[in-house]
Amino acid sequence: MSTLINKVLFTRAGYGLTVLRIFVGIIFAAHGSQKLFGAFGGYGLAGTAQYMESIGLAPGYLMATLAGGTEFFAGLALIIGLLVRPAALGLTILSLVAIFSVHLPHGLFMVNNGYEFALALLGGTIAVLIEGAGKLSADRAIAG
Repeated sequence: MSTLINKVLFTRAGYGLTVLRIFVGIIFAAHGSQKLFGAFGGYGLAGTAQYMESIGLAPGYLMATLAGGTEFFAGLALIIGLLVRPAALGLTILSLVAIFSVHLPHGLFMVNNGYEFALALLGGTIAVLIEGAGKLSADRAIAG
């Protein structure tokens, strides 16, 4: 196996990171399905695009598609444990954009639309990015 692929797939993490990866993946996949499909009370692409435009992330439709697609597909990748480092990198960048473009001016706490929830998810994605998928993952099975 090539060195780059081995570095992407390798993990020495245990079951704890597996649990963290799955729960963070569920949250991101659900948020992505809100943006893409209007599931779980979301606004779908049209509503999300309109919101993205209103906060200066233009073109709104492209930004909504990128954000929703990253959340949904990278979230699924975390859930099954396949290519979790590239998925976690995308979600890390997405979380940083959300913190700095939406939540930071409102302070820390969620009650004021603050960044505490996005910060917690950011911590989860960074942990996965550093440690890999954990014991129960497709990455570990492929890497051997």
